Amino acid sequence: MGRFVAGRLLGLVLVLLVTSFVVFSAVHMAPGDPATFLLKGRPATPEAMAAIRAQYHLDDPFLTQYGKWLVDVASGNFGRSVQFRQDVGSLIVARLPTTAFLVGYAALLITVGGILLGVLAALRPGVVDRLVLLGTGVATATPSFVAAIGLISLFSVKLGWFPAFGGGQGFTDRLHHLTLPAIALAVTLAGLLARVTRSAMLDELSREHVEVARSRGVPEGTLVRKHVLRNALGPIATVGGTMFAGLLVTTSIVETAFGAAGVGSLLVQSVTVKDFPVVQAVTLLTVAAFVLANLVVDLVQPLIDPRLSLMKRGAS
Repeated sequence: MGRFVAGRLLGLVLVLLVTSFVVFSAVHMAPGDPATFLLKGRPATPEAMAAIRAQYHLDDPFLTQYGKWLVDVASGNFGRSVQFRQDVGSLIVARLPTTAFLVGYAALLITVGGILLGVLAALRPGVVDRLVLLGTGVATATPSFVAAIGLISLFSVKLGWFPAFGGGQGFTDRLHHLTLPAIALAVTLAGLLARVTRSAMLDELSREHVEVARSRGVPEGTLVRKHVLRNALGPIATVGGTMFAGLLVTTSIVETAFGAAGVGSLLVQSVTVKDFPVVQAVTLLTVAAFVLANLVVDLVQPLIDPRLSLMKRGAS
């Protein structure tokens, strides 16, 4: 286990290095000049323009800029934001609670809604199963921004039940403000998780040991809980872990649509004005969270399904 974790952490470092180089290259090759944004349309003398470019190392060769940034990141310094004129780390820390709350809220909706609908569809063949398949098919095909527009139009504009802008302050107010964003973020993934759960449940229900347990008079509730759902949790956890990591990417669209001041909306703003340090920092944190989420899933899998440990031992 120690070697496995060490290998995955080494892989994480390599992935972050490659990702940082790719994103750094893409941002620098995009059209536009950060110095123009800093001037905000005001005319500037060549001396003033040169001073701005020197302050942000904009005239240094690409590899020199990348090397300096990499050394700073290794020491915990993500640089200074071009548009906000403050440390990138403090910017991210200030906006992280909103994003963390939104992602956690959406993950809860995805887990509860997806698993319950999948279990219901697997245990109720016929009309219920077809309705769940139809509903989850529509949900899976609905992008987050489309869901956001529909939710705002219905529950904010027409009914006035939820606010359409902002992230709120405090737990209750934040829960009220982020309910619609969380639903918009969860719709697609909840539908996908429901289909994965249904497929895994049907696969386990067809197993021979389930038929034997049912023939011996094991109560249906106990049979489903101990012999079906528990064995189906393996693929559900694998797909669910990937989904939750992907929420960090999708949240940028939803936060922008609802005007929530989170890390995702910060990334969108920074890409627009070519704020190199912020784009790099947020991208690296997203990739790191994605890889760490997959690592957690790999570590939890043997606890969910002990057969995986036995298979690994047999292979070794």
